[in-house]
Amino acid sequence: MSHEVAVEVMPPGRKQIDKPGCGLLIAMVVAAWAVEFLDVVLPMDLDRYGIYPRQLKGIPGIFVSPWLHGDWSHLIANTLTFFGLGYVVLLAEGRRFISTTLSLVVASGLGTWLIGRATNSMGGDVVHIGASGLIYGYFGYILGRAIWERRASWMVIGIVVGIIYGGMIWGVLPAKGFVSWEAHLTGLLAGVWLGREHAVGR
Repeated sequence: MSHEVAVEVMPPGRKQIDKPGCGLLIAMVVAAWAVEFLDVVLPMDLDRYGIYPRQLKGIPGIFVSPWLHGDWSHLIANTLTFFGLGYVVLLAEGRRFISTTLSLVVASGLGTWLIGRATNSMGGDVVHIGASGLIYGYFGYILGRAIWERRASWMVIGIVVGIIYGGMIWGVLPAKGFVSWEAHLTGLLAGVWLGREHAVGR
């Protein structure tokens, strides 16, 4: 049975020892580029390991889908936004960046598995791939912290991020075609929730 790929497309000092550093962000991006290289050059059809909503075979995709992309343009678009928002979260969270990222990956992936489109108009499977579920998680996280954190610095960060990346909000609306708006929506909601939890419970 043929399957349709629903990609997650983005809409058009001193080093402190408690921060993992930009090397971690770079490593995550390098991993995604390496996976896409293998997928295209060999080819390996790695996209089939993405999220198949409400199917057992789609559960592993919850953890690996952020590193799978439909093509180079999809990967490039996600890379640029990932660096921008990921860097803000990295600076804010320090060592907690890793656990924050894992939480957002699982929450957005599980949400996509639960509510995502499972079949296309031809009756084939739909597989959801791409890093923008995580990217929307970072976006929501920053907004959540800005709303509930009682510090002026977070309000400023939230305003700046909202101005630069505010257009992303349209990506959570239901859309036809190959855009996984479900991943965008669940990532955003997961990020806002986690941002609030960290702001209130810090």
